[in-house]
Amino acid sequence: MPASVEHASDTCTVGLIGIGLMGTVLARRLLEAGFAVWGWDLDPTRRDELRSLGGTVPTGPGELARRGGRLLLSLPHHKVVAEVLGALRHDLSPGCLLIDTSTGDPTAAEKQAADLESRGIHYLDATISGSSQVLAAGDAVFLVGGRANDFHACADLWQVLAGKVFHTGPAGSGARQKLVSNLVLGLNRAALAEGLVFAQSLGLDPEQTLTLLRESLAYSRIMDTKGPKMLSRDYTPQARLSQHLKDVRLMLASAEGSGLALPLTETHRQILERAEELGWGDADNSALIEALHPEPGAGVRPPQSPAGKITRP
Repeated sequence: MPASVEHASDTCTVGLIGIGLMGTVLARRLLEAGFAVWGWDLDPTRRDELRSLGGTVPTGPGELARRGGRLLLSLPHHKVVAEVLGALRHDLSPGCLLIDTSTGDPTAAEKQAADLESRGIHYLDATISGSSQVLAAGDAVFLVGGRANDFHACADLWQVLAGKVFHTGPAGSGARQKLVSNLVLGLNRAALAEGLVFAQSLGLDPEQTLTLLRESLAYSRIMDTKGPKMLSRDYTPQARLSQHLKDVRLMLASAEGSGLALPLTETHRQILERAEELGWGDADNSALIEALHPEPGAGVRPPQSPAGKITRP
């Protein structure tokens, strides 16, 4: 049994690796609640943003890891998590607690937890259901797998970061529940996109259609956040399309391992891949509607750098 969680200096200091869309919001909410945040990202502009918010940037991730205590990970996927933890293997000390908010392979989370626990390091796969906008509003749902005592040791963090939080069971269960949640969420988003394109093809007013859908039994909360973006074709990212495509591929791989077919999710994968081929991978996931238009991308194009490469808005 690993030792109880030890904090480097005080319980109000939290480490953070990964200062992207979600990581920035995590840092901001913690700082606004009075926590001290030490953070690191490979991108120097992200590190500068953390400083501007009032956070502290160490000399490197090794210094951050050696502080011990609680360390949040906000990284693109489980492979990046494995790379980061591999690089920090000799810097992480027994008693520290890693809180991995990345959405990844549940089996990888289980293996990661077992390896860390063998070295006295605690691990929670604390997946987040909700976009960066939802997280910023305090409405995100945290699905957390890991030891119960480690989960309860973060009660002060859940109070600041989560609208709702659930302890889902052992390590890996948070990632599994997140895949289920994202499956339904993604299909709701795809159904909305297809419905809006269908309405347009019938000559119906898109704004009125969205209003009526919100008032009908077809309603889902995704209409409130993604409907206006689809109609305005403003794909400033709240959650990137390529990230959801990564999740969809994980869903299909997990289902295949159980001998289960997911036909709707397979179709969703094809739509997302088509949107990515059209250049919308770094845009908001509501941009999948562009792959459903009769003339994809007509009148709107992904943001381009001068060199012609897709840039992140």
